[in-house]
Amino acid sequence: MAASSHRIMLGPLVAAIDQGTSSTRFLVFNSKTSELLSHHQVEIKQSFPKEGWVEEDPKEILQSVYECMERTCEKLTQLNIDISNIKAIGVTNQRETTIVWDKETGEPLYNAIVWLDLRTQSTVEHLINKTPGRNKNHLKHKTGLPISTYFSAVKLRWLMDNVDEVREAVVSHRAMFGTVDSWLIWCLTGGKSGGVHCTDVTNASRTMLFNIHTMDWDPELCKYFGIPMEVLPRVRSSSEIYGLMKSGALSGIPISGCLGDQSAALVGQMCFQDGQAKNTYGTGCFLLRNTGSKPVMSDHGLLTTVAYKLGRDKPACYALEGSVAIAGAVVRWLQDNLGIIGSSEELEKLAASVGTSYGCYFVPAFSGLYAPYWEPSARGIICGLTQFTNKSHLAFAALEAVCFQTREIMDAMNQDSGIPLTQLQVDGGMTSNRLLMQLQADILCIPVVKPSMPETTALGAAMAAGAAEGVSVWSLNPEDLSEVTSEKFEPQINTEESEFRYARWKKAVQKSMNWETTEPDVVPVCKYAVGWGHMRESI
Repeated sequence: MAASSHRIMLGPLVAAIDQGTSSTRFLVFNSKTSELLSHHQVEIKQSFPKEGWVEEDPKEILQSVYECMERTCEKLTQLNIDISNIKAIGVTNQRETTIVWDKETGEPLYNAIVWLDLRTQSTVEHLINKTPGRNKNHLKHKTGLPISTYFSAVKLRWLMDNVDEVREAVVSHRAMFGTVDSWLIWCLTGGKSGGVHCTDVTNASRTMLFNIHTMDWDPELCKYFGIPMEVLPRVRSSSEIYGLMKSGALSGIPISGCLGDQSAALVGQMCFQDGQAKNTYGTGCFLLRNTGSKPVMSDHGLLTTVAYKLGRDKPACYALEGSVAIAGAVVRWLQDNLGIIGSSEELEKLAASVGTSYGCYFVPAFSGLYAPYWEPSARGIICGLTQFTNKSHLAFAALEAVCFQTREIMDAMNQDSGIPLTQLQVDGGMTSNRLLMQLQADILCIPVVKPSMPETTALGAAMAAGAAEGVSVWSLNPEDLSEVTSEKFEPQINTEESEFRYARWKKAVQKSMNWETTEPDVVPVCKYAVGWGHMRESI
């Protein structure tokens, strides 16, 4: 009796697909209380076919979504929660990751090229060299972005130049391009049998093909990269009904929310006011600050991006973003590549056992340096080693690296806005590491505030889906938003010590710069040159 009466009290539920770089999750929330009721998670396999290349299998990504949905529905049924109460599904995803598929067969034409991937470095250098004054910000007035390996346009160009199946599909008008959100929505709404080919403004704004002022694909940008506009998905708002689920236990339920993962976290942290900010610790680290209805261009190496557009007739909001490529990925590297830890929990114990890096600094520039430097030639370094240094010091230095990188992007953001952040709202998988959170407060010299429910990215997607016109089970009015309980980490070291450690970090960063070159006559190992030297520079 208690279980059935509990079920009646739940009211409408909203689900979210959270497809990240390292895992996929499906989560179900109570739209009235924002309570997380159940979820399931599946790890995603990454492949590294060559140095600097990062790929994932689009079919594995899709299958992981179906698996997470099925398992979560089973868990809800076991909890005596009726899955017919799920009224909408939101999608949030790793951004920039690029997929091309055949609209007639529904098959991917190549692996997904992940946002971290560096294979386009020579293309990017070639493009920058062609701009007046070799200016990496040549397209920034339209896109808000520097020309970088990070964004989708150069990945798509590489696929068209280097993969016969992609080139042939483009020529015969069978190719569809999308970031992960587009691939999932197309497949879930029917695929080759009437699937909806769309994306939202936040994901579109990460391609380098989207004009953040006109809020649509830009013909000049598409021409610049040589991308036919017919392959692109239709751009929609972040909160509207795109289509209905076509199979499985949730068939017939609308997919009505779509946000790139960092925008979703901004919404989930309820940063709806100009000046509010959040930092997400995932594979990378992303600090976003809401700048309201006008795009603000950075003078300090930050990106200008679309934060959200919560309805077809609602205004777009923009954000300044500091993007760090390697945060949680450094934990995976220590575990998988070096084998010095067996789990992320072990990293915290190792680091806590010494409580210091003992002068060791670790710059994890595995994919070059992102904000605020945008230096693709940088590579990872560990410096300050002595005979005393052991794996525990290295573990501590790895955690500090995440915090120092966050300090750099926070400093840039404070300079751009002129109004320093007085505390930092945080979320993401790494925030469960309490030592990391304390270190972050110490290095920023401001409090760090962590919500009790860490799944803010999925929550943001669920909020967008539940608030969509035609669904309307989640109110985004400020007075209706649930009160969030949180934990605060106060700085515990003096500012002088913090500044000393930060200055040493910046010295280490300088030493990581200008390490790699794509010039063929100085590539040190023959096998790395295969496939790079004959890349067509057709842009």
